[in-house]
Amino acid sequence: MLSALARFDLALRRADDAAACIAPFLEFLKPWRIDTLAAGEIDLENRNMTAFFALAWPDDWARFYLSHRLHERDPIVSGLEFYDVAFTWSEMRRDKRFALAHDVLDRAREHGWTDGLVAPIPQGGARYGLVSLAGRGVELSASDKGVMSLMCIAFHQRVRVLAPRGGFPAPPLGLTERERECLQLIARGLSDRAIGEALGIAEVTARSYFEAAKTKLKARNRPQAIAKAVAWGVICE
Repeated sequence: MLSALARFDLALRRADDAAACIAPFLEFLKPWRIDTLAAGEIDLENRNMTAFFALAWPDDWARFYLSHRLHERDPIVSGLEFYDVAFTWSEMRRDKRFALAHDVLDRAREHGWTDGLVAPIPQGGARYGLVSLAGRGVELSASDKGVMSLMCIAFHQRVRVLAPRGGFPAPPLGLTERERECLQLIARGLSDRAIGEALGIAEVTARSYFEAAKTKLKARNRPQAIAKAVAWGVICE
C-alpha cells in the first residue's frame, strides 16, 4: 500500500495537466475494481455553477450526463447535503432520504457499475468539491474508505490547479473558452483593446465576451467576476 501511495503521489507531482492525473489515480484504485471517475466543484444552491476538473467516463455516459445537465438534479450530488464524509452508493440505497437516487444508480448499473464512492470536499457555504468514483464489484471496508477519501482530496487539489492550464473536460460554469480566456487576460490587467489584440478579435467583441461571462458568474463588476472565477478555479491566479 505504501509503495502504491508513493507512486501515486509522484505521478501527481509530475503531471502537467489534469488529464495526466487520471491514469495514475485509476491505477491506484485498480484493486477495488474502480474504473471511472469525475472530479469538480458544485454549488448546491445554484447547480448551474458547476465545474468539472477531470472526467474519465465512457463517451456515451458523458454525452448523456452533460447534454441532459444531470448535475442540476443528480440525487447523488444531493448526498453532499447530508454526508460529511465519503459515502458509497450502497449506503445511499439503504438511506430512505435518497429513494429518488435509485433511478440514477440503476442507470449506472446498466453500464456495469455496481457501486461507487463519493468524496465531498467542503469549500464553504453551499459549495463543495467532489470526487465521484464508480466500479464493478466494489467492496469497501471502513479503512478502504478512509484511504480513498484522502487520495480523492489530493487528486482534487491537483486537478483543480492544473485544469485552467490544460483545459476543462466540459465548459466550467457554462463559460465558453473565449469567455474564460477574456477573464484570464482581465485578471492579468489587460484592457479590452489589449485583449482584442491578444486574441485577434475586435475590442467590442472582447467586451461582449466579458459581459456574457459576468452574467453567467452573476457578478456585478469586473473585480467580482475575476474573484469568482479565481475562487472556482476557472482561471489561474
